[in-house]
Amino acid sequence: MNVFQSWGRIPAVRQNKLFPEWRNTLSIEDRGSLLLPYGRGRSYGDSCLNDRQTICVTSRLNHFIHFDREQGILRCESGVGLDEILQLVVPHGWFLAVTPGTQYVTVGGAIANDVHGKNHHLAGTFGCHLTAFELVRTTGERLYCSATENAAMFKATIGGLGLTGLITWAEIRLKKMATPFMDSETIRFENLAEFFVLSEESDRDWEYTVAWIDCLAQGESLGRGLFIRGRHSEQLMSASGKIAKRRLSMPVNAPGFLLNQYTIRLFNKIYYRKNRKGESVAHGHYESFFYPLDSIGNWNRMYGRRGFYQYQCLVPLSDGQAIITRLLEMIAASGMGSFLSVLKKFGDIESPGMLSFPRPGITLALDFPNYGTKLLTLFEKLDEQVMQAKGAVYPAKDARMSAKAFQHYFPQWRDFSRYRDPGMSSSFWRRVTGE
Repeated sequence: MNVFQSWGRIPAVRQNKLFPEWRNTLSIEDRGSLLLPYGRGRSYGDSCLNDRQTICVTSRLNHFIHFDREQGILRCESGVGLDEILQLVVPHGWFLAVTPGTQYVTVGGAIANDVHGKNHHLAGTFGCHLTAFELVRTTGERLYCSATENAAMFKATIGGLGLTGLITWAEIRLKKMATPFMDSETIRFENLAEFFVLSEESDRDWEYTVAWIDCLAQGESLGRGLFIRGRHSEQLMSASGKIAKRRLSMPVNAPGFLLNQYTIRLFNKIYYRKNRKGESVAHGHYESFFYPLDSIGNWNRMYGRRGFYQYQCLVPLSDGQAIITRLLEMIAASGMGSFLSVLKKFGDIESPGMLSFPRPGITLALDFPNYGTKLLTLFEKLDEQVMQAKGAVYPAKDARMSAKAFQHYFPQWRDFSRYRDPGMSSSFWRRVTGE
């Protein structure tokens, strides 16, 4: 067995590897252990891990099948990465209809977690732009799934955490764009109330919106941050204005003492005040707008050997400001801060997946160095607030929520279990359901 960690590097597990290939003759029957599809392992917790069992690594299912350049329809195998799709389609004037904050995930992973992006208020989730896929199950079944054929399995697989079977290929709708560049504005806001005003104003006129917040600010500055909004540009960047791409990398783990409440507080203050005039306008390549962290290879090493947790929750819009205020007050009072803290308003486009995380409301995502027991205690307190608000925590980002919390956030999990492949499981699923 090999040792694996997710992107958050918590936990470490031992699991076997299986490399399916040749989609037309692929079979995953009678393997002698529970299986789990595995793309590039960019989930933050244990939803991509299968302790003491077997993962089906899709790296060899990496072929394009068909690209309709006129209609913007792409069919490819599930192990193809979003970065590879962009390399193919952008020169032809197409872009992903929905993309998460990293391009280094596979199509299968994007479906399994029904990923969302900065344009959720206008485009919904990745699954909203999925037209069909093929699913191979350990029972020997091969199912063509779409909104009209095997529709129940189609819905269960979107956001289904890889538990309904192995996707061999998928077909997605792309969006048209004029150039590979983005026009964007960054606006400094003083507190949480200003975020909600900016979000309401920007969602009407801007395709992409998101905010970075200083989660350690308190008092009148609680929730202060930088609001970023963007749209695809009609204007090409001149050769002289194009910045050469540089890729940095974390070659080793950062020392554990580097990230603490003092260094994080200092970083947050400096980053917040980088926009001295309160607003800046930019015109640049799509990669710097959508994937800023991708420019740093192995950036998860900055949290050291102990790894990090991400806590991403969503609360209803009706009382969103009050609830987010409460959560930020609890985090600031704990002194355990994050310098990757993101706030975004989700729209009311319904996600197609049975277990999909996005729904109308406000989502808050924070990365925390692994502070140990005191951090887990804070998470439990945050969970209590989210449960009371009838919100949810994102399974793809989780490495610690209780079975009680998961089943409260996703009461439909029992219905979903009817569609789970009996030969599929994960460390996450066993942890939150006992199945």
